[in-house]
Amino acid sequence: MSLTASAQTKWLISENSSLSVNGSTNIDKFSCDIPNCDQSDTLTVWKSEKGVVLSGSINPAVLSFDCHKAMMTHDLQKTLQAKKYPRLHIRFLSLSGLPQLSNKPISITGQVEIEIAGVKKLYLINYEISADSAKVIHLLGSRDLDFSDFNLVPPRKLGGIIKTQDLLCVQFQLKMKAI
Repeated sequence: MSLTASAQTKWLISENSSLSVNGSTNIDKFSCDIPNCDQSDTLTVWKSEKGVVLSGSINPAVLSFDCHKAMMTHDLQKTLQAKKYPRLHIRFLSLSGLPQLSNKPISITGQVEIEIAGVKKLYLINYEISADSAKVIHLLGSRDLDFSDFNLVPPRKLGGIIKTQDLLCVQFQLKMKAI
């Protein structure tokens, strides 16, 4: 499966795509997941004079996060201001090249815009992209970012005895089909 330089290619993002946030406190590590996106979207890929353009987004609901501990889930949702900003926004902007899709994952980079609690930041993401025998395209990406990048203060408990570290690793796995 390949992309051509002149054609637009569209990929439908499956609702069984996922997002996770991994971090730590001064006493333990945590992982918060959104196991399924509740909205599907389409990514469009094409080559322009500026490079390989990617257009589309995922907008997972903040209240869908599950940290596998009720208190941690509540604290993360509160920190991300779920009532005021009910969705995260990850907009895909570009790729470093046109990927040749095969069952062997290839590494590629791309630029995304991440919006959390009303603050937008641009990031370069490292991806692995592949296609399986059922022609499902897998785009795995990860990026370290800080709560403070988005003007957020990491959660604290017990009068500050338990402190969440500023650094988070955001990982997502998009499952897509060419349309």
